[in-house]
Amino acid sequence: MTEPEGPHAASLRLQSLLDGMRVAKVVQVLAELQVADAVADGPCKPAEIAADVGADPDALYRVLRCAASFGVFTEDEDGRFGLTPMAALLRTGTDDSHRDLFMMAAGDLWWRPYGELLETVRTGRPAAELAFGMPFYDYLGTDPAAAGLFDRAMTQVSKGQAKAILGRCSFERYARIADVGGGHGYFLAQVLRSSPRTEGVLLDLPHVVAGAPAVLEKHEVADRVQVVPGSFFDALPTGCDAYLLKAILINWPDADAERILHRVREAIGTDRDARLLVVEPVVPPGDVRDYSKATDIDMLAIIGGRQRTVAEWRRLLRAGGFELVGEPTPGRREVMECRPI
Repeated sequence: MTEPEGPHAASLRLQSLLDGMRVAKVVQVLAELQVADAVADGPCKPAEIAADVGADPDALYRVLRCAASFGVFTEDEDGRFGLTPMAALLRTGTDDSHRDLFMMAAGDLWWRPYGELLETVRTGRPAAELAFGMPFYDYLGTDPAAAGLFDRAMTQVSKGQAKAILGRCSFERYARIADVGGGHGYFLAQVLRSSPRTEGVLLDLPHVVAGAPAVLEKHEVADRVQVVPGSFFDALPTGCDAYLLKAILINWPDADAERILHRVREAIGTDRDARLLVVEPVVPPGDVRDYSKATDIDMLAIIGGRQRTVAEWRRLLRAGGFELVGEPTPGRREVMECRPI
């Protein structure tokens, strides 16, 4: 697609922003129908796909045509639709699948709160509380299907992040790493696979870590991980020389984030050589376009947390008993090394 030009360019660019809403829902629908699986063996006619996935042929064609115009699928001169690299990420059962992420972020779990965003901007209250009648994480506790979708989507996000982070960071100097709020343990498993002499502790809520043994065994690190059911708002396991908070602090406002940091600081105790490793985006200044500024609206409207700039990270960490080692790079997800103070 070319950038609009001429006297109406601003109007056209502004209107084009609405395409984001349309395309996100189109991709979510195609993910729900498992269309990527239906064309995995080669391009097919819409009628063939519709028969396979249980859809109306004409309606499916129009949705696929839209997706193909944005590069999500291909449409050839014979009217057949096939996979692109993006569409391949919507397949089920693949290691790099993004299907559950789209099912979550373009489905009711995200879109219902976004319908209340105006009230959030007026009051500062997370829209999820209005949409679900309670805070987001409390709602997940009442809806096992939504909680399962959220956990799977977060695991899919973690897989992509793990590759990028481990490609530029080494954890081998640590003897025992605690992944606090580490979900099913996928990221910790990748850290341990890259650091054969390191042991791990995985802490998360009981219903979450119930799914950890299968993940840890699949990646052949179960014998090096102690799984601890618990909350990061309570006392944490001691005796680790590194405490990992990956995609945790962004989920909480500053007051709650400080409580989590204080728990880590208590666990570290007098070990001045121990480190806190915070894996989070760093928001760049000014009007630079950055993914973190868009996902911060998820934090505002749904989760109740926030993305942070370098200055905001420094203030928060100091309030929690830590200081940054080095200068993080705005505009990317960083592993911020923090020492106790």
